[in-house]
Amino acid sequence: MSTKDWLEKDFYKVLGVSKTAEPDEIKKAYRKLARKYHPDSNTGDASAEAKFKEVSEAYDVVGDAKKRKEYDEARRLFGSGGFRMPGGAGQAGGQGFGFDVGDLFNRSGSTGGGGLGDILGGMFGGGGRTTTTSTARPRRGADIETEATIEFAEAVNGVTVALRMTSDEPCKTCRGTGAKYGTVPKVCLKCEGTGMQTSVQGGVFAMTEPCTECKGRGLVVDEPCETCHGSGRGQSSKTMQVRIPAGVQDGQRIRLKGKGAAGERGGPAGDLYVSVHVKPHRIFGRQGEHLTLAVPVSFTEAALGAEIKVPTLDGLPVTVRIPAGTANGSKLRVRGKGSVRRDGSKGDLLLTIEVQVPHELTDEQRAKLQEFSTASAQPDLRAGLFGSS
Repeated sequence: MSTKDWLEKDFYKVLGVSKTAEPDEIKKAYRKLARKYHPDSNTGDASAEAKFKEVSEAYDVVGDAKKRKEYDEARRLFGSGGFRMPGGAGQAGGQGFGFDVGDLFNRSGSTGGGGLGDILGGMFGGGGRTTTTSTARPRRGADIETEATIEFAEAVNGVTVALRMTSDEPCKTCRGTGAKYGTVPKVCLKCEGTGMQTSVQGGVFAMTEPCTECKGRGLVVDEPCETCHGSGRGQSSKTMQVRIPAGVQDGQRIRLKGKGAAGERGGPAGDLYVSVHVKPHRIFGRQGEHLTLAVPVSFTEAALGAEIKVPTLDGLPVTVRIPAGTANGSKLRVRGKGSVRRDGSKGDLLLTIEVQVPHELTDEQRAKLQEFSTASAQPDLRAGLFGSS
């Protein structure tokens, strides 16, 4: 159906509503007519099927606010068959413009233009005459998935790793055309080189999907390339230097835009996705942007207090003050010795104190501890566990 036909049809009349009808009124009228003329309710009735399609076509335009506005404006300008300027300027000097709207829609001048029908063709969902080109559309390259295993310190500070990947790229033999050497591919007649096809379901819903004839390439070949068998794609192995950012977590998935497979016909490259696996450290752990470390101290160090040295991930130990009377499981913090944040600053090193109780004592040690116990005269620490509830 040409754009001229669309403009000459009165979709409001088809639905039995006025031009000023509200959307709910239009929808109600459409549903009533759709039920009346639906093919399932009128098996073998060609006239009912044609009416159903006409009603669906009308609702597709005036049932959509944007299309309805464009439809009303186009009919205001061109609907009578003669061109009218906006604001009622269709008459000049008592004489109307002496050309037919059909000329606007059907004329193709010496410059190869398709007339106004090509300009307005997309206004109503492709109802008008369209111009297709013989050039297939560019296609985006495929995304690539890979994995990288790094050390704990590399995850904290960031690292550049070499990844060897096999990806899809234009076939070197046919240079991506898919055609045998010495031949050229042809534009797919089914999709006219667009690589996409549109089908209408039940006369109401339109679905666009890759063309089944050319598999979305927009081109078909009579004699396929012997290397890629007509696909136009080949396999490429390459080594890429990839920067893993500081602070990456185990299992994190990193996206590197444009580092995937090359595109077709000038299309953009796909993306590279790297799943990172971090090896556990012998003594350090992670807690978000902070590092964790369990620090064993002796019973006397915890009781009397002490200054001890603890390691850091960068290899330089730091001195930490253990307060007298520190209990088992106490937490201490060393500022700026954790994982690197996005802004370049660092988290902290979180220490968990683990008081070590000796398993074996000499006679002298036992005597000293007994003497300490007697001298301390501590109250019963478990007295609160007993009593009335």
